Amino acid sequence: MNEFEVQVQQFRKEYDRVYEEIAKVIVGHTDIVHGILTCLFVGGHALLEGVPGLGKTLLVRTLSEVLDLHFNRIQFTPDLMPSDIMGTNIINEAPDGQRVFTFQKGPLFAQIVLADEINRATPKTQSALLEAMQEHSVTIGGTIHKLEEPFFVMATQNPIEQEGTYPLPEAQLDRFFFKLVVNYSTREEMSTIIDRTTTGNWPTPQKVMDGERIRHWQAVVRKIFVAPQVQDYAVRLILATHPQGPFAAAVTNRFLRFGASPRGAQAIVLASKIRAMLDGRFNVSFEDVRKAYLPALRHRILLNFEAQAENVSPDTVLEEILGDVKEKPE
Repeated sequence: MNEFEVQVQQFRKEYDRVYEEIAKVIVGHTDIVHGILTCLFVGGHALLEGVPGLGKTLLVRTLSEVLDLHFNRIQFTPDLMPSDIMGTNIINEAPDGQRVFTFQKGPLFAQIVLADEINRATPKTQSALLEAMQEHSVTIGGTIHKLEEPFFVMATQNPIEQEGTYPLPEAQLDRFFFKLVVNYSTREEMSTIIDRTTTGNWPTPQKVMDGERIRHWQAVVRKIFVAPQVQDYAVRLILATHPQGPFAAAVTNRFLRFGASPRGAQAIVLASKIRAMLDGRFNVSFEDVRKAYLPALRHRILLNFEAQAENVSPDTVLEEILGDVKEKPE
């Protein structure tokens, strides 16, 4: 067994430990937990959508307890200002009596940031996260302040049909690695939730991984091999979302205004590498690509008026595209 094979096995063990600690608190939502951990180990950000009360915030808090990282929560409200998130320059008096500007860091200066109900803030405040999510830095008064690595934003949002919400701008949505839709719990899961939350026997997860270890695995993930034909399949799946393009599917031309960006292709390939490692493989398969397709792209395509009028969802369009695009080009 070579060194890389040993690393892959070790990754699976440590990944499972993180998952097991989260599962002590979170009941069900297996795909959501795996989706968040995928984002963590590739260095991406996660957007969770669901109605209030489904455990989105609890999931993010539990992850922060399992990882030995600096955690901050930001509750987004309509009156929240960009400076409330990033920080601001304040005037302090120096020992010699002179007044100097000092930068007061905002809650964005953490390693795990929970942006709770992000779509309840105005677009001006939402956009304050753009530079931080892409560049891992914040610019205040012309000075660039670097954020501590690893830096991971997990945002929750309510469905846009609810009162008091602002749709996230496309540029911001594109910076989220995955969009994960949190659904209702099953009958059995609901019973387990009630048992845990109404008896006083609340489980306590243990810290099992620190920032240095996370950064190590983020580097290892990128070493997984992607065969040219598998990568081409991922590329064609992206091109199939571009209306009127040479690879556009029929459903694309009918229901989409804009397709996915190159970030979508990057997300599919990186998420596929995680799936391969967890399966004990050293190369990405076509099935890995298909499994990563929906969470990587459902927030990166823009429906047109006809799709909205007929109540067609992004997932419906993507699933049809996935069925149309063949693994090997004809």
